[in-house]
Order: sequence, then structure tokens, then C-alpha cells
Amino acid sequence: MGVLGAASLAGAAAAARKASQALDESRVPLMGMAGAFVFAAQMINFPVAAGASGHLLGGALLAITLGTAPAVVVMTAILAIQALLFQDGGVLALGANVFNMALAGVAAGGWAWQAFGGTGRRRLAAFAAGSLSALAAACLALAELAASGVRIPGAALALALGIFGVTALLEGAITAAVAAALESVQPGLLGRTHGSPRRVLSGLLLASLLLVAAGFLVASSLPDGLEHLAEAIGITGLERAVLAAPMPDYEAKWLGGDWLRKAGAGLFGLIVTAAVCWAAGRWISRWRSA
Repeated sequence: MGVLGAASLAGAAAAARKASQALDESRVPLMGMAGAFVFAAQMINFPVAAGASGHLLGGALLAITLGTAPAVVVMTAILAIQALLFQDGGVLALGANVFNMALAGVAAGGWAWQAFGGTGRRRLAAFAAGSLSALAAACLALAELAASGVRIPGAALALALGIFGVTALLEGAITAAVAAALESVQPGLLGRTHGSPRRVLSGLLLASLLLVAAGFLVASSLPDGLEHLAEAIGITGLERAVLAAPMPDYEAKWLGGDWLRKAGAGLFGLIVTAAVCWAAGRWISRWRSA
């Protein structure tokens, strides 16, 4: 955990420095709203296979929309907010999650988009970017479990790989659909030819609000791929709580009513994520100016 934490910290710092060399200040609001959208989308689980669910990771989508280096910064912020405020992913596992999803996952998606996004088949390139990003993050998580001494029987490993494979395909499909929708709203956005994408910002805001207000009403309650694997190999319940999150499981328990507790927590997370990602973008852009 310590090694991955140090590597993640160094990688995120390097990404911030690289982003400062190219980030246009007029696109800083897009960092905030894209981060908020991915945060909201990650709250919604959908059935995948074999009694497991999945959700959008969003690393490739961020890389396509913002560029790889800014996307690493945004994804790191999302993962930190989820761990600290909602007990999602966990503080002890934050370094590993950042390494898997914010560094490796975003880099894999960004590489696929840069390699194939200019070929004229942008939807296919976005699909490949999303699929490769999710598969890279999942395989790294499995490798880290094995390296930490967790024994994964062959049958459980095969099932997990199948679930992650299907999840990766769905990640690719969602990434391609959202990227196409963004480009249709504001042509040239993905080519970085627009400075201030106001129409896209409005669309992302509306979609994010709908997701946090009503998405959980149709979300699957099945365990995600890693949770399903943990149940299969008998390590569920071994986690340790080192920090009490104010809204565990995305519920503002001080609010009355199930819908209000979920929607209130989601809205709060949405606002915090947008603010943190926007502030990070402002800091990065001013860093370059300095």
C-alpha cells in the first residue's frame, strides 16, 4: 500500500506539472464539470453478469475530453473525495485505486484515443479507449491482490476476468456514446478547438443533476466485480475502518426520507467534486503563468 501510495502521489504530481504546460485557462470549467459528471455516473451501478454489477469508471472519457494529464488530476480528485466523504474505495486503498484508475486507466484510455482518435473512426477509438482503460485497471487490481498474498482459485479468477471483460465492453460503449454526444453538442470539442465549451458545460450539469437526483432509483444493488470476487474467495469483512466518513454509502443520514438522503449526498458530492476539480484546474493554469 505504501509503495503504491508513493507512486500514485508522484504520478499525480507529474501529471499536474505536465497539464500546466498545455491547459488553456478557458477550459478550466470543463475540468470541474467533467469531474462532476464522472462522479455522478460512478454512483450508478448496472447489472453485468453472474450476479455482479459494474459502473462507469470514466478515465478514458476524461482523457478524451480533457487530455491525459488533466484527466489524471481530475480522476485523482474524484477518488479522494469518494474515499474521504463517502467511504467508497477506502482510505487505505486510495493509493492503489489512484494508481489503477487515475494513472494506469487514464493513461491506457488516453493512449488508445491518441493512437486511433485521429483516424476518422472516432466512435470506435472511444470504444477502444474505454474498454482498454477499464480492463487495465481491473487487471492491475487482480495482480495487486495476488501480490499481497490473497489466493484466488482458478475458477474464481476466470469468473472475475469474465465479469471484468463484460464491464470493459460496457465501459467502451458508454464512453463512445457520451463522447459522440459531447461532440454533437459542440463540434470540435474533442479536438480541443473550442476555448469555452458553454453548451457542453450546460449539458454535463443537467446530466449530472439527473444522475444524482434519480439515477440511484434504477441502479443495481448487486455487488460490483471486485466485491463479487471478494465474496467468492471469502475475504469480505476483512477491511478496517481508519477514518469515519460523513456520508458512508452515499447517504446523508441526517436528512429525512430515503430519496432525500441519497439525493442530498449525491448533490453534495457533485458540488464538492466540481469545486475541487475547478480549483485544481485554476491552480494548474496559474502555475504555468507563474
